[in-house]
Amino acid sequence: MNRKLKAIAILIAVIVSLTTLARVGAVQEVARGIIPQPYLGLVNANVLDIRTGNIRANTTVVIKDGKIVSVGNDSVPTGADIMNLDGRYLVPGFMDGHVHYRDIEAARRAVQSGVTTNKSANAGGYRDVSIRNMVKQGYLEGPDMLAAGVFVSPTPSFESILSDSRLYRFMTERADTPENIALMVRVNLEHGVDWIKTRSSERAGGPATDPRELVYTEDQLRVMVEEASTNNVPIQSHVQGDVGAAPAIKAGVRMIEHGWYLSEESLKLMQKHGTYWDPTTPALMDVAEPHNDYDNVVAELRAPYMISNVKRNLRKARELGVKVVTGTDTRYGPNSVSRIWWEINNLVVWGGFTPLEALQASTIVSAEAYKLDNITGAIEPNLEADLIAFDRNPLEDILIITEPVLVISNGRIALNRQLIPTKPGRVPGN
Repeated sequence: MNRKLKAIAILIAVIVSLTTLARVGAVQEVARGIIPQPYLGLVNANVLDIRTGNIRANTTVVIKDGKIVSVGNDSVPTGADIMNLDGRYLVPGFMDGHVHYRDIEAARRAVQSGVTTNKSANAGGYRDVSIRNMVKQGYLEGPDMLAAGVFVSPTPSFESILSDSRLYRFMTERADTPENIALMVRVNLEHGVDWIKTRSSERAGGPATDPRELVYTEDQLRVMVEEASTNNVPIQSHVQGDVGAAPAIKAGVRMIEHGWYLSEESLKLMQKHGTYWDPTTPALMDVAEPHNDYDNVVAELRAPYMISNVKRNLRKARELGVKVVTGTDTRYGPNSVSRIWWEINNLVVWGGFTPLEALQASTIVSAEAYKLDNITGAIEPNLEADLIAFDRNPLEDILIITEPVLVISNGRIALNRQLIPTKPGRVPGN
């Protein structure tokens, strides 16, 4: 055999070996319980360009290794499975910026409702960190989790104290001195959190708390912001009473959670500082009609005023150009009906947002707020394959978002309602 033939033989052997290794690797991943990311062509889709509102008809979206490879009219590459959307509408996965779930089944309930990215607002200890890592490593379909770890509060809960021995001191001390505030933030950072959650006003949903009470001052909040900035970690602050808004905004908090008592002056300050607002209206609906996440008379009595104020402020926020994102403030428990689609719908019905603006709040605006705009939020090449399919156009019928027929998170199929025919052979999804 001459040298040329030997070289060809060696090349063929190498290719065969690499192919075998790749197959073995895939088998080993499946054996370890890692959920596959199929090589998949979604054909005959009406794709929503979330930036412009244009619908791209009869479009093919190719996904591979969890990413969007292409969006256009090309044929599906050889080797990819084909899923025919048959004219259904494809939109980017939604983002829920305020969740409290702490178990795998709750995560599945979230993703099956169309949520492909979550921001935790305290899950008890560091369960949100574990859930985030499970999703990243492929043991859970999603959603991606932005973990917040332990809630930074003057009186940490027993669950928080038990999560790290350095927090034991808060059995007898308050977390309101600069030293103790910085300690709580550092412990969170060392556990690898993505956000810090705190509060600058008291709760409105509890019978024994007054939302008009200030919890942390601007100086105390600035300690958190500066400590967290050492790891480039932003701060989200529970602000139900307006008394906590200005201190949080001026201290450099990135996001205001709830804001049910906000004033127009606070909205103007938010616009000036570029602070995001996560109104969490599904929780407010729960407060008004308790049946799953909240159930107390005091909160129910407060609800009419808070709902009226939030409706007025959503319209004012839109007028002023305040950046609004979407959240639920739920644990996604087995009896909860709080879902992100109610927040999106409320932006339209309560706040006067167009359906496109409301969908943008849950996708590209949220992605910007979470510094994920180069990772997810739109149906574009090189972004994560975070996608939802609906039977009708949500720009014409916003409530269709309550009935997803297909949800893909990180290229993994989390929901397939069997309404979409698939190519014979390997059938992706469940």
